[in-house]
Amino acid sequence: MKPLFSKTILLTVALVAMTSLASIAQRVIKGTVYRGGEPAAGVTVEAHKSNDTYMTSFDGKYEIEASDKSKYLKFTFIDDSRKLDIEGNTSNSIDFSFDGELPAKGATPTVAGGIDLRTSQELIKAKDRDFMNNLSMYDQFYKQDDYKSALAPWRKVYSKYPKATLNLYIHGANMYDSFVNDTENWDQKNAMIDSLMSVYNRRIKYFDQKGYVRGRQGTDLLKYKLGNENLDDNQLKSILKEGYGYLEEAIELEKNETEVAVLVVYMQATRRLFAMGEFPKEKVAANYQTASEIVNNYLSKEPDSEKYTTAKELLDRLFQTSGAADCEALIALYEPQFDQIAQDIDELKKMLRILDRQDCTESELFASASEKLYSMEPSAEAAFNMARLFVKRDQFDRAKEYYRNAIESETDKELLAKYYYELGLFIFAKEHNFQEARNLARKAIANNPNSGRSYILIGDIYAQYSKHYGESEFEHLTLYWLATDYYQKAKRVDPEVFTSANEKINIYKRYFPDKETMFFQGLQDGQSYKIGSWINETTKARAK
Repeated sequence: MKPLFSKTILLTVALVAMTSLASIAQRVIKGTVYRGGEPAAGVTVEAHKSNDTYMTSFDGKYEIEASDKSKYLKFTFIDDSRKLDIEGNTSNSIDFSFDGELPAKGATPTVAGGIDLRTSQELIKAKDRDFMNNLSMYDQFYKQDDYKSALAPWRKVYSKYPKATLNLYIHGANMYDSFVNDTENWDQKNAMIDSLMSVYNRRIKYFDQKGYVRGRQGTDLLKYKLGNENLDDNQLKSILKEGYGYLEEAIELEKNETEVAVLVVYMQATRRLFAMGEFPKEKVAANYQTASEIVNNYLSKEPDSEKYTTAKELLDRLFQTSGAADCEALIALYEPQFDQIAQDIDELKKMLRILDRQDCTESELFASASEKLYSMEPSAEAAFNMARLFVKRDQFDRAKEYYRNAIESETDKELLAKYYYELGLFIFAKEHNFQEARNLARKAIANNPNSGRSYILIGDIYAQYSKHYGESEFEHLTLYWLATDYYQKAKRVDPEVFTSANEKINIYKRYFPDKETMFFQGLQDGQSYKIGSWINETTKARAK
């Protein structure tokens, strides 16, 4: 009987406990927290007589369990807490405006204080003590770079007196910049970034300057939010689109007054969105043209400005390396501007270099530009472009003449390597002079040891000459050993030719002598083997 009695006691206690818990009625309250008229992230929500807490995310929404006896909800952002009396409020949907900025639509939030739209001069004239005390307090802390102490009085002025002074927004942005940089926690960092965005939006609402502010807003959004290494592709794309939208609006409004930093970040965002498949290449070219025209306008007024020159170089590089600058896009971009570009020798050179980099040398635009440049300045670069023009026109003697003029005039080693390589390729392809082509490729390598394509050219020369080398089939095949040696060197020194070098290795190693042939020739794998004639190089025997 004793065990039965014990079980009865335990069951009774459990039932009493369950009854007691049920007597404390629970409610779930949902809503949205606003700051600066927008949903607020990073606000902690607590309920009186409840152990539940909730931190809002980007949508500002919260959901929290409260008791029927809860007297208030508590909203905390960093070190600023506000209590909202809910005693007698039976609604389970309660929005809260953290700093008095009402949202444009949706349920009416409870407002923490009203808004006074007087200017600082009007408030001081009226001797508004609340304004003057908080303004003076935050201003003193701000001047001492004590932003943490300045934040509370600044927020009171910012919330209640939004038209008092523009400095509210300049100082606010500077403080939140500092807060973002000072924290490593991404929940806190995102909350600070959202607050910074709210400051920019509120500044536009009360002081306009929309184009200028949107530029700063987009730049800061991308600078800070893209620093999060844990973003997935969708988050990354969303941030880029939002930041790009701000920057695009800034440029549309500011036009030739757009800050150059905004233009550079605009092209960076454009480039990344194109890489993610969000923009067509025509959009990249159009954005590059828009940004370039604005920078060129600045340079026309201040041609020696390092700031504008650097911006122009950055824009050019971003476009050229975007993947959107193919021949079709470049020709569509430059042809309508050719007459204007042709008046400026530096711009003409720049255009030719871009066309050359993207292998657009077969176009009529490149030919016209080359002739124009040579007439203006018969330099090594201009001679090189003329050589290419005559190759295209099948005037090979003239082409060789200009290639040699370019080589004789050039002093830059990397460019010399390029000129030697192209002349060697020309001699190999058009005149089939294997020895001279090889010697020119060697000169290219002497000037630029990392010229992978020059090593590939020598490999191709040897592979093609194989049928002319020696008297036996075996001797013909030995040149493939030497050719693959050069393909191996090419991929070691130049990652850009890695794939093509591997393809050639896989093709030509199939033509290596077999083991039986090597045995009859008295050779073993890895044994040194001398290639004679004008080639005069040593390789290693290998069986296929």
